[in-house]
Amino acid sequence: MECSDNKTTTISSLIASSKNSPNIVSATTTSSGLLSPKSILSAPPFSPPPPVILTPCAACKILRRRCVDKCVLAPYFPPTDPLKFTIAHRVFGASNIIKMLQELPEEQRADAVNSMVYEANARIRDPVYGCAGVICQLQKQISELQAEFAKSQAEILNLKCQNSNLLALVCMEVSEFQEISSNEYGNTSLFLEDNSVYAAWETLWT
Repeated sequence: MECSDNKTTTISSLIASSKNSPNIVSATTTSSGLLSPKSILSAPPFSPPPPVILTPCAACKILRRRCVDKCVLAPYFPPTDPLKFTIAHRVFGASNIIKMLQELPEEQRADAVNSMVYEANARIRDPVYGCAGVICQLQKQISELQAEFAKSQAEILNLKCQNSNLLALVCMEVSEFQEISSNEYGNTSLFLEDNSVYAAWETLWT
């Protein structure tokens, strides 16, 4: 009896709380005193979980400083890839990297870090020209490929012209051959007709 009273009290409290709370849509009970499957609790839409940030980040580790909770470098320089920050720090410096990231919106920071690392790599490989040397080399390759492409197009056009000329020559020879054949056929038929006339005259004379 006490158990049923407890169940009744619990269900009554749930129904009362559903009237007061905007998050509870409905609550119905079955004959056994349990909540039915129709009782649905409305929940707010789930937001994607924040990215997992390992601390201390590679930047704070290399700089030997304490990595705070809202470290601006932590999302882009994880401790598993210390070389990434080492290269960027060698060319730009930590203060410049932090300043550039703080001036950018959060959705553009990852691309900015990748660009800085690429540019730093190019500067280390080529201290004189850096990225400009890579750009000049790529532009040279583009010019060479464009020249080869133009040459190939000219060769294709030349082959098409040769093909059309050869086709016209073949058509001309075929038409001439057909004309000669028709003339020879006409001469042969005339010769056969003359022979038949001569044979008829011979029969008359004999």
